[in-house]
Amino acid sequence: MTKPVYEHFDRAFGALAIAIEKPEEIASDCRWAEGPCWFDDGGYLIWSDIPNNRMLRWIPDVGVSVFRQPSDYINGNTRDHQGRLISCSHGGRNVVRTEPDGTRTVLADRHEGKKLNSPNDVVVKSDGTIWFTDPPYGILSDYEGHASEQEQAGCFVFCLDPATGELKVVADDFDKPNGLAFSPDESVLYVSDSGYSHGKDRPHHIRSFDVGPGNVLRNPRVFAEIDPGIPDGFRADTEGNIWTSAWDGVHCYNSAGALLGKIFTPEKVSNVTFGGPKRNRLFITATSQVFVLYVGISGVQRP
Repeated sequence: MTKPVYEHFDRAFGALAIAIEKPEEIASDCRWAEGPCWFDDGGYLIWSDIPNNRMLRWIPDVGVSVFRQPSDYINGNTRDHQGRLISCSHGGRNVVRTEPDGTRTVLADRHEGKKLNSPNDVVVKSDGTIWFTDPPYGILSDYEGHASEQEQAGCFVFCLDPATGELKVVADDFDKPNGLAFSPDESVLYVSDSGYSHGKDRPHHIRSFDVGPGNVLRNPRVFAEIDPGIPDGFRADTEGNIWTSAWDGVHCYNSAGALLGKIFTPEKVSNVTFGGPKRNRLFITATSQVFVLYVGISGVQRP
């Protein structure tokens, strides 16, 4: 019996999941696909294949090609409001910006004089600040980085002001902070904790915080427990729903944390992003594969 594409837990998911749409495979042969990022001005998707130390690009009707190799074990990617690529490098233990001419500028690699762990995922707020997570995945072994000693006292969520260079810790009580995204009005920051990857008694949830003046996070609470598996990366749509990775596919939650539905995939999902001219195509990185399908809503991330 063929496994269904969708599972509905709430009637609202019917408007978000287009019944005749199925995930279309656009790439395979990755070791661990991560960090999808849509370039609307170029009409293409890029993503990271971390253990293979490369980044790949998919152009509709053309196919897949190498975007960058070696990549310095890049993981998460996004773009700033000037359209520049912002990436988290496991190999460099830094956050790096790719300039229009292709040169790379390191934006952050140390906090209080000590090397970062291995920046993982990143988002840019409308005020230009860059927010990223810093778990140790890239320094635990040589598989997706370089085995190294951890210098930071913990695994933090950071906020970087690229105009001043100020780097500050905005959350310090995570096991392994991973994906992050803002609500459409940026009043809420969502951050996943994937500590479950290293023990079944550890976190596998998304937390949410109110974003106060001065980019101070307040009122932490658990938004959703992800089962099966862990929440790695996720994105918000224009109605504030959260589309997150899980081990059986993509889970969609409303802004109150209620599970609306699932999209099943054959492999564990690491991340998602919205793209296409109307931002209504959901791109899914799932272990060795990348999928895309149309959904009934648009993603909120910009540009």
